Amino acid sequence: MTWDITLRKTLRQGHARFELDLAFRSPAPRVVLFGPSGAGKTLTLKMVAGILAPEAGRIAVAGRVLFDSERGVRSSAQQRRLAYMFQDYALFPHLTVRQNVAFAARRGLRNPAKDEANADVDRWLASFGLNAVAGHHPHQISGGQRQRTALARALVSRPAALLLDEPFAALDKALRQRLRDELKDLQTELKLPLLLITHDEEDVRHLAEDVVCLDAGRVVACADALKGG
Repeated sequence: MTWDITLRKTLRQGHARFELDLAFRSPAPRVVLFGPSGAGKTLTLKMVAGILAPEAGRIAVAGRVLFDSERGVRSSAQQRRLAYMFQDYALFPHLTVRQNVAFAARRGLRNPAKDEANADVDRWLASFGLNAVAGHHPHQISGGQRQRTALARALVSRPAALLLDEPFAALDKALRQRLRDELKDLQTELKLPLLLITHDEEDVRHLAEDVVCLDAGRVVACADALKGG
């Protein structure tokens, strides 16, 4: 089983209360979590990544148990080796494209040198067509190049799986379609488990081998959530 996820968590802010209580299992390498804003998609992804801790549940990815409240298994985010790509890409504005990618390939918090040699960094810069802008800063490159930089940074650490938070939300329609195709081809080539969250039905249609629909912190029937699905 590629994805075996059971999560329970309650969030409170003032008088507001949000309860996430969901479970899904899927053998598919490429799964899309679909639902409206506020459904609990990002909360789910952060708990899978180890950024947030569930109150109870189980997280297993490709046969590796990363969290199990009953058995006392609580792997750290670093131990999980899951690459998390944030919706805004979270690139360091003061670092070049090459430095942003290289940052994930080294230990510690020191910034890599602009010309630091690293074969893995070279590989992903070339694979994503970023060599020409390797010395540029994030504000100097296009939205598609920023997304490819974030993906290269995610992959250079040789993760066990990819977690993507609305990766196409900030892009125009034509670019979204091209990058969907690139991501699908990349996942197929690498055979890397991928969990992607979105509220865009086109992402589901083009990328999902399996889809899990969420609403108000629960798994719901996708026939109700995907009008044209």
